[in-house]
Amino acid sequence: MSARVSEPPVNQSVERAARMLELFSVDEPELTLSQITSRMGFTKATAHRYATALRRAGLMRAGNGAYTLGPRIVELAAAALAGLGVIRIADPYMRRLVGETGQTAVLSVWDGEAPVVVRVAENPERLVRIVVTVGARLPRDSAQGKVFRAFIGEDGDPDLEQVRRNQLAANAVVVEGVTALAAPVFQGEEIVATLALVGTSPSIETEPGSAMGAALQDVAVALSTELGFVRSREETQ
Repeated sequence: MSARVSEPPVNQSVERAARMLELFSVDEPELTLSQITSRMGFTKATAHRYATALRRAGLMRAGNGAYTLGPRIVELAAAALAGLGVIRIADPYMRRLVGETGQTAVLSVWDGEAPVVVRVAENPERLVRIVVTVGARLPRDSAQGKVFRAFIGEDGDPDLEQVRRNQLAANAVVVEGVTALAAPVFQGEEIVATLALVGTSPSIETEPGSAMGAALQDVAVALSTELGFVRSREETQ
């Protein structure tokens, strides 16, 4: 008879505190106590107790009748990003990609639901510059979102099947007049990031077999190889 190993019980207070912090986003950086109470399903007294504890820990702050994430979050975010090897070694690859294509290079990681921009390399010589903000959360149907969804196992979407085959995805609907072309970056057998080219729609080549797409894939494969991904792009096709 085999012994069963039971999972340790979840600390409800920690889980609730994490859920409260997740309420904040780039689109909603400030929330009132009433909003937090409603979204958490708490009483106002319970919401205030959790908010007070998080304020003392530096994870939230209050002012002008609203709450925001606290300065300690920035420190924790920096520590989390420092632990991602792809961010530490991506710079020369991104600069190489900018030099070869003349476009803005963007590195994103998956936060569990959507891509988040963690590094940007721009071409300072371009007359028209596309501003991409580090920390921005991208839509799931962005080029980067399609790549992540294709390689984390989402099924049933023929577009994602094509992304898996081509290891490329393009999208021109997130911002009018701006197109992104994205490729996966692997560590071992798992996708850890996407590398994308972002520019004005006429300047981004999205056709199969384009020189720009080939350059993006070559740099993404080189970055993946340094991270320990040894399978060649041709073997996945």
